Amino acid sequence: MMSPSGFEHGRIVVAITFSVASYIKQHPLGVLTGAEGGYLIARDPDTVRAPDLGFILRERVPAEPVRGFFPGAPDLAVEVLSPDDRASEVLAKVRDWRQAGCRLVWVVDPRTRTVSVYRDSGQVLALREPDALGGEDLLPGFSVPLAEIFAPCGAAEK
Repeated sequence: MMSPSGFEHGRIVVAITFSVASYIKQHPLGVLTGAEGGYLIARDPDTVRAPDLGFILRERVPAEPVRGFFPGAPDLAVEVLSPDDRASEVLAKVRDWRQAGCRLVWVVDPRTRTVSVYRDSGQVLALREPDALGGEDLLPGFSVPLAEIFAPCGAAEK
């Protein structure tokens, strides 16, 4: 059993989810999942991961409802760090996502107000304010300023 990650973690997950969900509503490219979803990313032994936010391209979503865990990785995995997360554990998650076929991983650090973007090319992009987080080729045209994600009330500070 795991304890909840805390208020700040939850607030930032919702800020990112709101931004991506608003974009997806206007550009129906796929579906979003929350941390309760779960993705079966390996067999023997079975490995299930659950990002704080996942996105799956429409062409990968089965026509019938998925019972249990989604078979495979999301196209985008968003991990918001909790105060107790260790760097080695986070890097292991990123490695698992990448090995399972995840195309883009965003690791959001509320403490440093930064986002590390792990691309399918193997490149890592480090973002900090006043940068904006983009969806690259997965969510073309999507952009949200980091200040908007990290602002206490969900809007960029004036």
